[in-house]
Amino acid sequence: MDAISFGKAGLQGWRAKLADALADPVARHSRLTDDQVRAAVGALFFVLSVVYVGQTLKRLAART
Repeated sequence: MDAISFGKAGLQGWRAKLADALADPVARHSRLTDDQVRAAVGALFFVLSVVYVGQTLKRLAART
């Protein structure tokens, strides 16, 4: 599995639509390809999810 496949794996529903909408304009103004932009958006959502779960677990641990 390469980095682009990993980043795009989490793009479903509105996240995929957002990535599709951003991919072309960002790729035109940067050296990235459409797939790289989609992968970056997917990776960003993955990191945000991990941070959210981590914060939730931290709050749960603080209660006990």
